[in-house]
Amino acid sequence: MSLANCKEAYIALATQRLQASVDFYRAVLKSDPAVWVSQSYAEFWIAGLKLALFQPRPSNREFSNSTGSKMSLCIEVEDLDAAIAHLSSLGHAPPGPIMTASHGREIYAYDPDGNRLILHQAQSN
Repeated sequence: MSLANCKEAYIALATQRLQASVDFYRAVLKSDPAVWVSQSYAEFWIAGLKLALFQPRPSNREFSNSTGSKMSLCIEVEDLDAAIAHLSSLGHAPPGPIMTASHGREIYAYDPDGNRLILHQAQSN
């Protein structure tokens, strides 16, 4: 088997606070999980991406020693200011300023477990 024959790829985030994470992403994405297994797994479908949230078994220590991740969930938005206001209303205001990059404006925010979200608004032509 080779990864070239991959059927599907998606992002999975481990959390010990599954309900808080599901509530956060439900509010941020303004949609319910497409798949919900109470107290163990939720799955959101976002513009062709599957975002899975799962609660690892207590015996799986790999997830309990996590430090700041280098991976980010990047979400392109039409209106960055409105997205920031929405996150702020949920109690998750981005801690830093809006940055300007060659591809547009962006800001970092964090989910209840500290996973980094990069909200990005493309430059208008």
